[in-house]
Amino acid sequence: LIDGLFARFGIDDITQLSIREVGKLVSMIEQESGEEFIHMEMGVPGLPASQIGVEAEKEALDKVLAAAYPNIEGITFAKEEISRFAKLFMNLDAAPTHCIPTVGAMQGSFAALLGAARTNQEKPYTLFIDPGFPVQKSQLHLMGVPFKSFDILNYRGIKLKTKLEEFLKDGNICSICYSSPNNPSWFCFTEEELQIIGELATVYDVIVIEDLAYFGMDFRQHYGVAGEEPYQPTVAHYTENYILLLSASKIFSYAGQRIGMMIFSEKTYTCKYPNLKNYFTSDTLGHFIPYGVLYATTAGTSHSAQYALASMLKAVNDGKVDFVKNLHLYGKKAKLMKDVFLKHGFYIVYNDDKRELADGFYFTIAYPGMTSSELMKKLLYYGISAISLAITGSENPNGLRACVSFVRLEQIPVLEERLKEFEKDLKK
Repeated sequence: LIDGLFARFGIDDITQLSIREVGKLVSMIEQESGEEFIHMEMGVPGLPASQIGVEAEKEALDKVLAAAYPNIEGITFAKEEISRFAKLFMNLDAAPTHCIPTVGAMQGSFAALLGAARTNQEKPYTLFIDPGFPVQKSQLHLMGVPFKSFDILNYRGIKLKTKLEEFLKDGNICSICYSSPNNPSWFCFTEEELQIIGELATVYDVIVIEDLAYFGMDFRQHYGVAGEEPYQPTVAHYTENYILLLSASKIFSYAGQRIGMMIFSEKTYTCKYPNLKNYFTSDTLGHFIPYGVLYATTAGTSHSAQYALASMLKAVNDGKVDFVKNLHLYGKKAKLMKDVFLKHGFYIVYNDDKRELADGFYFTIAYPGMTSSELMKKLLYYGISAISLAITGSENPNGLRACVSFVRLEQIPVLEERLKEFEKDLKK
């Protein structure tokens, strides 16, 4: 059954299926077999959406805002609360002018990557610190923008400096892109590593595009108290060359309304790049991105969703809601699931540097003697779905990404039974 359904995709290597294609394949298998899967392929929130956002959006719609175009740069309420959030949870001074709501962090990524790539024709390349979110590379393919990448597995700590300079010394890198906490591995950059990235970005004049979609979700520290240490680690403390990408999808479980945000440094926002005039009327990046990219793609961000975002941010900024505490279920599930996989012979592919890996939204697994292709397909036979690390830029040929969000607590004993059968059958 599974082999026949996979054949319909016309792809020889199962590891090359995108995240959404894996989801479609698993849905087809469930429909044909009648068996529910343990879904670990999709990074979709597994918690209810923030009711504060829902109510704010209803109120905005009742005020007939659906009939009005939103400001391209964002409504004042949202921009001010993003600015407050940056100060209260990152200890970062960001003027409201430099804070722009976007149609999810996905649009923010598209705009930042495209904007950076147009700044200097002598610097066409984006450098990805992998593994990473596969769709960002898809965005560059769509734009026809080239990129380079390397797997960080063997370059943690001070080794990262030497590896980055191997690429930066050629003088053709416009931006460095990564996520922390990392999708798919969940490692987090240390302050030492963020300082290395930031200082090299300044020396080589490149823009750091830092994806903070999983803001505050390194549960080894508690980043959920407004105006109090510890603050979310960010490269913005070590360079003025940055664009930060944030999302309401995970921290507020507000994925369906596609609302995120970009935070620029003053330098990045106001910097003039003559090459931008080849694509737009202005040579200022802070004007090019909203009026050149966002306007040409969606002509702004949903009016009502911006009110939802602003209201959710205001609640946490005012100290009325601890958004991090609301997310701890992900960490609990990750701990239980990792224990089950390790018990049945699996190992973790990406650990953290000099400290135990945090329990959070994702983790990576592999099984001795099996490639990622073999393991991914074999697990499907036991009703367990995950994606291959191959599409994330990982150079490890054996690993899979596991996402905990869709797995219910009552399914973890089912996961254990299926892995027990998996291990037993392999030993026959």
